[in-house]
Amino acid sequence: MKVGVVGLGNMGGRIARRIADGGERVIGYDADPARPAAAGAEAAGSLAELAAAADVVLLSLPDSTVIEAVMADLEGELREGQIVVDLSTAAPSSTRAIHDRLAPRGVAYLDAGISGGAAAAEAGTLTVMVGGSEEALDTVRPVLAHFAKDVHHMGESGSGHVTKLLNNFLNGISLAATAEVMVAGRKAGLDLRKLLEVVNTSSGVNFATLNRFPKIVEGDYLEGGLTSDLMAKDLMLYLDLVRELEVTSLNGPPCLAAFHLAGALGYGDQISNRVVDALGDIAGGVRIQEAT
Repeated sequence: MKVGVVGLGNMGGRIARRIADGGERVIGYDADPARPAAAGAEAAGSLAELAAAADVVLLSLPDSTVIEAVMADLEGELREGQIVVDLSTAAPSSTRAIHDRLAPRGVAYLDAGISGGAAAAEAGTLTVMVGGSEEALDTVRPVLAHFAKDVHHMGESGSGHVTKLLNNFLNGISLAATAEVMVAGRKAGLDLRKLLEVVNTSSGVNFATLNRFPKIVEGDYLEGGLTSDLMAKDLMLYLDLVRELEVTSLNGPPCLAAFHLAGALGYGDQISNRVVDALGDIAGGVRIQEAT
């Protein structure tokens, strides 16, 4: 199976490398012409060239605006039987519209949100949440297996991206809340390593306390993952979704504000874990790596 990958950044590049190392032929396209080779992929000269060569096309792009622009170039080149798998975080309404345009032509469009970050992409242990045709998903499972440990079919088109937005909201909440607690713990004079030991055996335990902050307190921000600006984008998509669903979000706006703060203080294009430094800045210049 020949696999085309459009978008070879932090996640797409690692995913392409996993697929190539797994023995598949990978054709890559990115705005940066150096990225395909770095990801172990053959470089396509254009989106049309990639579409002509690939059986399956994977998208790893920043947002729906970029996805729609790429698909505007790709759609005329796609042929019956091809499968497009969108690994991005996107607006479900946009996803469904693309799906509905492609379906009459016999082209399957799967929305496949991914979770786990750069480390899981490198290890091949991502979680994938998929919306769209289950038959098409079964066809591409061998490709997904190169970079994913768990693959869940969530239902009709859009449901994978809905699931991703719900998950990313919880991810943002746990990261922002834990960052606030760590800054407070530092200012209170606590040993933050001990604080994490307590939290991780208590009711406050979450992904950030287990997997992020034990590294951050040692000075490792786990660079290479979702930036604060992209986290803010995902949270705004979540708020758009719940508004459409007529669900009141009491916790979404303050969570979004934390990552907007990080952007305003210069951390927007850095990993979202730096939100702890943004909160530390306005708490008097606190850094949680300092000895306690």
